[in-house]
Order: sequence, then structure tokens, then C-alpha cells
Amino acid sequence: MMNTLYREALIASSLLAWVFVVIGPVTKRLYNHMVDRGLSQIVAIYLNRKIMHILTGGLIALLIPVLFSTPVIPIGMAVLLAVILYIPHKTGRILYWFQTNDNMFEVHFCVAWGLAMLLGWLLTGGDLRLGIVPILYMSFGDAVTGIVRNILFGERTKSWWGNLAMAAVCTPIGASLGPWGLLSALVASTIEHFEFGFIDDNITVPLSSFLILYLSYPNWSW
Repeated sequence: MMNTLYREALIASSLLAWVFVVIGPVTKRLYNHMVDRGLSQIVAIYLNRKIMHILTGGLIALLIPVLFSTPVIPIGMAVLLAVILYIPHKTGRILYWFQTNDNMFEVHFCVAWGLAMLLGWLLTGGDLRLGIVPILYMSFGDAVTGIVRNILFGERTKSWWGNLAMAAVCTPIGASLGPWGLLSALVASTIEHFEFGFIDDNITVPLSSFLILYLSYPNWSW
């Protein structure tokens, strides 16, 4: 038991180091490169957030069942990252290459990631898919929709073209769980289009898909 704990703690430390590399030198350099190429600062920030979604939240979610016996340590990682990312907002010293003064959506992402993993584990008695699938929608699907919109329009905006791209990514993931999984993917890809004030898509996407998957859990295809 202790050997497993030490091993998973070491793995978690390595993954945290990877996250810090991504949110530090990697995306900071990408920001400078994009701005130098003529992109507006807000577009560069937005694209960096999507890159982080893929390289941190999405990638690590895929590794959880392989590297960890329970999601307890990964959930702790999510809480720690949420606190770390909140501090710059609290102190007024935002990390300008991916944070903005008008929202804390990157903090919401960490909180939603951790909650989905925790509730999925508890409500199913250990089936990680309930938490991981909504996280993949939020990480990979939402990232793709943002990237597509910026390629098409060169600014942060909402467009159904982006939602179609998101559906193309999410539907194969959801379909692996059967018709209800497919429905959850389509709902997540649709609800991302809408904004509800301070409740952003880092909350609505995993929340809507999680509820559908939880209510339909006994009817999944195995």
C-alpha cells in the first residue's frame, strides 16, 4: 500500500512538473511568438488556454486510469492548481500570456476537472469513465472549437462552425459508451455555444454531459 502511495505521489509530482512547464515557458513563448506574428493579445491568450486544455487537462485525464489506482491524488493536483492559478487574480499580478482580469475561467477548468473526477468515482463505486469523459469533452472538444474559430475569424467569438468541430471530436468519445454517450457528446458540443454570464463553458460542458452520463449509467454499452 505504501509503495503504491509513494509511486503515485512520484508520478503526480512528474505530472505537476509537466503542467508547470506548459503553463510557464511553453505557452509564454507561444504567446510572444503569436503576438510578434500580428495576432491580438486576447487571441493569443485564448489560444494558449486551448493548448493548455489539451496538453494538461486532456492528456492527464487519459493517463489517470493507467497511472493511478484511485483519483485521490489527481484530485489533489487539480485543487492545488486551482489555488495556484487563483493567486495571480487575487494579487493583481496575472500571468498575462493566458490570464485576463475580467474572468478566471482557467480556475473554473481546474475546479470542474477535479469535481468531475471525484463525483464520477464516488457515484459509480470506482468507474473512472463517468468523470473522465466529460473532462475529455471540456479539454479536447472545447479546445478544438476555440482553435477553429480563431482560424476562421481571427478573434475570440462563438460560431457553430466551432461547435461542429467540437462534435467531430466528442462524438467518437461518447459513442464508445453507446447511445447515451453519443447524446452527451452532442449536448456538450451544443451547449458550449452559449454563454451564461460568469458560468462559462468550462462549467456547462462537463456539467451537462456528466448529468446525462450519470442518469444513463446503467444503460451504457460495455
